[in-house]
Amino acid sequence: MTALRHLILAMVAAVGLMLSASQSFAQQQDVGDQPGLVPDDTVELDPEYRKQLVLYRTTEPPGTIIIQTAERHLYLIQGNGRALRYGIGVGRDGFQWQGQLNITRKAEWPDWTPPPEMIARQPYLPRFMAGGPGNPLGARAMYLGTTVYRIHGTNQPQTIGTAISSGCFRLVNADVIDLYSRVPVGTRVIVRQKPRL
Repeated sequence: MTALRHLILAMVAAVGLMLSASQSFAQQQDVGDQPGLVPDDTVELDPEYRKQLVLYRTTEPPGTIIIQTAERHLYLIQGNGRALRYGIGVGRDGFQWQGQLNITRKAEWPDWTPPPEMIARQPYLPRFMAGGPGNPLGARAMYLGTTVYRIHGTNQPQTIGTAISSGCFRLVNADVIDLYSRVPVGTRVIVRQKPRL
């Protein structure tokens, strides 16, 4: 009986240690969210992630946004087999998703109110941050459906092409300003995880 009791106590201690370590890990600063960091506009994007007109075959109508998370690209369909392609940052493991939504709201230099689930993961985040250059949402935001997800700018241009966000799609500020000017509220957004064939 004593050996069983020691085994149970050892297991309880191990579980407690794992929970403590995971909570500590969850509360570490997420490099994807650094409120107050002023963007370095001298960061030069890899040519792969610079805005460009590309060939893109699809049956979707012009004006549709297609996000290919595996490629780290956002496509704005132009018609005639072409699309404007922007480099993006995407959600990290466990925060990627796919589906179809519409842009329900647009904002210039948006304020940021991290959702409760993000605060639970990262309690060091501010509960509110006014829009501006140091805001993690960057220069523009396009809100997707009634979700907490957005297409937005960033105060960390070096994160384009990476997977570190909490599920949003980030562009450098110059690109998000350009995209924002081209799409109205109501624009359909298709998010795909797998590469195109």
